[in-house]
Amino acid sequence: MAAQLTCITTISDLPDVILSNIIAAVSDVRSRNSTSLVCRKWLVLERSTRSSLTLRGNVRDLFMLPTCFRSVTHLDLSLISPWGHPLLSPTAVADPFLIAQLLHHAFPSITSLVLYTRNPCTLRILPPLWPNLKEIKLVRWHQRPQLSAGEELNMLFTENCPKLHSLDLSNFYCWTDDIPVALESHPAVAANLTSLNLLNSSFPEGFKSDEISSITRACPNMKEFRVACLFDPRGDRNDEGFTQEDAKFSVSTLIEVFSGLPILEELVLDVCNNVRDTGPALEILNKKCPKLRSLKLGQFHGVSMPIESKLDGVALCEGLQSLSIRNVGDLNDMGLIAIGRGCSRLTKFEIQGCKKITMRGMRTLASLLKNTLVDVKISCCKNLGASYSLKALEPIQERIQRLHIDCVWDSVEEFEDLDGYGYGFDLNVNDGGEASSNSAGSGDTFECEEDAFMFKQQKRCKYEEVNGHASGYSGRSWDQLQSLSLWIEVGELLTPLTAAGLEDCPNLEEINIKVEGDCRLWSKPSGREFGLSTLLYYPMLSKMHLDCGDTIGYAHTAPSGQMDLSLWERFYLFGIGNLSLTELDYWPPQDRDVNQRCLSLPAAGLLQECVTLRKLFIHGTAHEHFMMFFLRIPNLRDVQLREDYYPAPENDMSTEMRADSLSRFEAALNRRLISD
Repeated sequence: MAAQLTCITTISDLPDVILSNIIAAVSDVRSRNSTSLVCRKWLVLERSTRSSLTLRGNVRDLFMLPTCFRSVTHLDLSLISPWGHPLLSPTAVADPFLIAQLLHHAFPSITSLVLYTRNPCTLRILPPLWPNLKEIKLVRWHQRPQLSAGEELNMLFTENCPKLHSLDLSNFYCWTDDIPVALESHPAVAANLTSLNLLNSSFPEGFKSDEISSITRACPNMKEFRVACLFDPRGDRNDEGFTQEDAKFSVSTLIEVFSGLPILEELVLDVCNNVRDTGPALEILNKKCPKLRSLKLGQFHGVSMPIESKLDGVALCEGLQSLSIRNVGDLNDMGLIAIGRGCSRLTKFEIQGCKKITMRGMRTLASLLKNTLVDVKISCCKNLGASYSLKALEPIQERIQRLHIDCVWDSVEEFEDLDGYGYGFDLNVNDGGEASSNSAGSGDTFECEEDAFMFKQQKRCKYEEVNGHASGYSGRSWDQLQSLSLWIEVGELLTPLTAAGLEDCPNLEEINIKVEGDCRLWSKPSGREFGLSTLLYYPMLSKMHLDCGDTIGYAHTAPSGQMDLSLWERFYLFGIGNLSLTELDYWPPQDRDVNQRCLSLPAAGLLQECVTLRKLFIHGTAHEHFMMFFLRIPNLRDVQLREDYYPAPENDMSTEMRADSLSRFEAALNRRLISD
């Protein structure tokens, strides 16, 4: 009797409809690419379910343009190299109309487009090829072409984009008066717009009130409008967080505005001058806008001032999931606790520039929100340095996923009494689960269900020597922390980070470090290296943003006794090769006097030691022979120079990377054999 054959069922035996739904649910790009390599069937299904694509490569290599992504609806063309140069131009290697037609043939179903637009030719030729285009984002960091006001956007609006309803100019270098003129000249296009993003860093002073009025009159159907408003540029704050003058609108005006926004879900109100006694207006906001889920307030005072445990102001907005508070001069710990009691659904909380907040109030808020809060930012609060901020977040230490703190190294020795009884508040939970707080003397304690919010733990002030610093409370790890953001002043060291309380982050994957300040005030750094070797404590760390773009110094003209920027770059990058990074975004420091942000020789030498890198973005310029250093990184696949700072140099210097130089580097990069 012949042996019975055994039939093995695999996932490929599923019906194509089910299998395509499974593949469509995969969001990670590299995972999708791996999926397409399994077999021919999976390749076809993956390509047919891909809806979003970012196209990279050199515009000279048109024969490599993929034609298998026929279902893509969102296309990003802003990263095609040579990056920052015109995609379509009469001086290009190929006819601009031919390039446009090839893109249309490869991607026929585009409804959302991101486009780098250095000259008007691109706007005139490309968008009209997709008549179903609904969303467009324009990108440009270089100088605006010498055209009359609104003329460039007129080219976009004049051509046939009948279904355009979303326009994003947040990364598009232009003039403020370009936008009202173009919208008023094309009323049909303006009437279709439901989303307009004008939060652009090239508009440091924002839009004037008459310009905003013109835009809103031209676009009567907008549902989302993001814009920076110029109310009064005199917004200098005193030590308590108040400005010298008050804003020119009243609380009654705010109430009137809120009353007309019944379906509002996200609101940002950030002004230069004081808006006082806003609690009543925010209570109306809660009543009139029941769908509000995200709220950002700047320079609004009186947002929460509870009396005898009665909630008021923003604390009554119980539906909020995200709350950001900036420069609120009269917000104290009791107001913060009230917010924690009332806004019990918060998953994201940001506080910035609030001078009266202390560790005790922040810790109590974290305790009240320990079941929901996973994303926290604490910045520019003078009583909350790095150690205090981390100590305050201990109640949610095991579940927080995203965190920003300022690297202000307060002393861990100041924590002697913080686990004891001297909190100054009495927090009780009644039978119904509602918390109430009362001002109390130093002998009163916190009382709460289960662990008493961690406030009655025995002291665990056991110090360990780590890099010559005392490592404070060796307790639970930050198990769920995936992304960490840090601000640090120029000249300060990163090495105290673990001693402050972040020594155990087993799942930290991404770190964002912002260095800011004028290194011309320093003759030399306070140490040999910045301290990137400290990050070896984090075994899963693979992505880094190291932003020294706001570090100012001397490019080539350092006087005697001063370090130029190349030596400062060596200081900040020393030890980066010891980290197992796969992705790195690096902003070199700059000399603003010559508008130069250029990679130095020491920086190029240190970056080439990052042997595990796959993606390297340098936000500045570089010499061609410095770029060739990176060919020694074995698995490096994606490298870009991005002059994305305002205003980017219009013409690169003769020794800087140019389009031909970049093409030679890319050709050498692509000739290497990479394992995967």
